[in-house]
Amino acid sequence: MRQIALPLSPASDQAPRIVVGNANAAAIDALLEPDRWPFHTAILSGPARSGKSLLARWFVETGAGDTIDDAWHLPEDELFHRWNRAQETGRALLIVSDRPFGAAGAEATDDAAHWHVALPDLASRLGAALPLTIGAPDDEMLADLIEVHAQMRALALDPSAQRYLAGRCERSHVGVENLVAAIDRLSLERKSAPTLSILRDALDETKPGSGTLS
Repeated sequence: MRQIALPLSPASDQAPRIVVGNANAAAIDALLEPDRWPFHTAILSGPARSGKSLLARWFVETGAGDTIDDAWHLPEDELFHRWNRAQETGRALLIVSDRPFGAAGAEATDDAAHWHVALPDLASRLGAALPLTIGAPDDEMLADLIEVHAQMRALALDPSAQRYLAGRCERSHVGVENLVAAIDRLSLERKSAPTLSILRDALDETKPGSGTLS
């Protein structure tokens, strides 16, 4: 398993770590080469709990550049000022958003899944930034994520259990987090190590549409 440990975090199972896999490897490779970004700017987007903020923190802690998290909530004139400052200083700027940036000039009603900017000058500049996207994890990365979340909870899951869960769980970062939390809770409630019965019940609780966990 490839992982990134945050430089300023203590070395422990509870310290935040970034699992590297199919969903984020390309984005991480690009973060290692900010000198190649157009206009010193990149926009990182991806689903909830996929490690965007952790990657932004790692980017800053390694001294690679500056970052703006949750950028789509920021006033557009302030974001425009930050972009201009990056051009003046030549320091890389990583912009993080839950939504990928949409086409310049598009209306928000055209595609609610994208981040649209009303200020034309800002929209054209963000449109020129390097887009970086975190996607859905494959089975191998799901198993790695399950292992890391289990380690952080001091929950014993052997590799066969991780593979079993990876092939059946919701294929998302937040789905894995909810699944391991459910296994941990059921194990504590039943005063038992994670059995096949507990794994199955946790999968049932956290499957999409179950309404048990968010």
